Amino acid sequence: MAKSSTTYICQQCNYQSPQYLGKCPNCNSWNSLVETLISPKEQKLGSAGINLPSKPQRLSEAAHKPLKRIQTKVSELDRVLGGGIVPGSVVLLAGDPGIGKSTLLLQIASFFKTLYVSGEESVEQVRLRFDRIGKSAKDLFVFTDTDVDRVMDAATGEDYQIIVIDSIQTMVTADLTTTAGSIGQLRESAYRLQRLAKQGNTAVFLVGHVTKEGSIAGPKVLEHLVDTVLYLQGDSGKLFRILSATKNRFGPVDEIGVFEMDEFGMHEVKNPSKEFLSSRISAPGSIVAPVMEGSRPILTEVQALTSPTNFGLPTRRSSGIHPNRLQILVAILSKRAGVKLENQDVFVNIAGGLQIKEPGIDLGVCLAIASSAYDKVILKTSAAVGEVGLLGEIRSVPYEEKRLQEAKRLGFKNFITSKKVKNLREAVKSALDLKS
Repeated sequence: MAKSSTTYICQQCNYQSPQYLGKCPNCNSWNSLVETLISPKEQKLGSAGINLPSKPQRLSEAAHKPLKRIQTKVSELDRVLGGGIVPGSVVLLAGDPGIGKSTLLLQIASFFKTLYVSGEESVEQVRLRFDRIGKSAKDLFVFTDTDVDRVMDAATGEDYQIIVIDSIQTMVTADLTTTAGSIGQLRESAYRLQRLAKQGNTAVFLVGHVTKEGSIAGPKVLEHLVDTVLYLQGDSGKLFRILSATKNRFGPVDEIGVFEMDEFGMHEVKNPSKEFLSSRISAPGSIVAPVMEGSRPILTEVQALTSPTNFGLPTRRSSGIHPNRLQILVAILSKRAGVKLENQDVFVNIAGGLQIKEPGIDLGVCLAIASSAYDKVILKTSAAVGEVGLLGEIRSVPYEEKRLQEAKRLGFKNFITSKKVKNLREAVKSALDLKS
């Protein structure tokens, strides 16, 4: 019987070497050779380790099976997943340390027969965390090990609905000589857990660490292997947590879930708009903008601050929108609306920790900056929505009526949109009640 063997493969050019080399002799890349397990049996199988059809099938003749989902009883998570957990799927949940990844998964695990594999904490430590969130642990089984093969043995023979691996960076296999967290160990461990999920029709959640740059630690192949990639984001010093998907084979990638974290766990925020605006005060540099996150309109406060620059080149900083977009909007304001910002530092913040990528926020950002520059308060019941073009024109955005309905529900009456103003200069005059 053929046995598995290891070799070192260059991640840049696929060159293979029987031993580790610091520099690839084929493409001259440094530190690109990664220890990889070669299994003759698995080379004949598909990526999930199961037999695949030997010839192409006509799509019209393929059996249609409706996608079954498991409701997690956490509606914000179900929304991001696309309606619930798909049995046999592999979900990677990433986020900064202490952001609440383990807490959220423990809460979900309490509703199902779950195997919780902890590679970072003891059973006693997991129990302390579980007692804090106040859930029942009747069908929750904890296994503290970092050997992925022993984890698979522990999962075999039991009818677990969910398996949680906390975290994938701690998993190792004795077939490889490298340490935990290396590219080879991460890839091989994730591959074996993916095979476990597909063969046993069990949903597997992998907890993943992120780097200082905010990307998932480890090889990109880790994200390719899984079915869904979720990010849990937020400021550790604030209560709100935003859950979003960057990849989802079974649902949308533009939905978000909003949670509030306290000492008793993660709590769903059913009305994000109301929560994001709860601490708002009436002051120059503030306006409300309805944005779309997936199929849900959310009202968020756009805050801006302008102040005379102390250096030759003014500063433009943003939190919640892309810095390049802020630079463009500042230039449009100066050129098309006559707002003098060439000697002003400009700072913009989207309250609540949201990261807005859609253009509907443009008009709100411009009006908040103008409000701060003129030191004039915008009417508190005002809301602005619209895309701002390079010529200063205000363009309509998708689902505009749906956004305005959400604003009306929360008591907003004065709407600044492309239907009321044609260009940015008119919008600034209207919002700030300027005479000229």
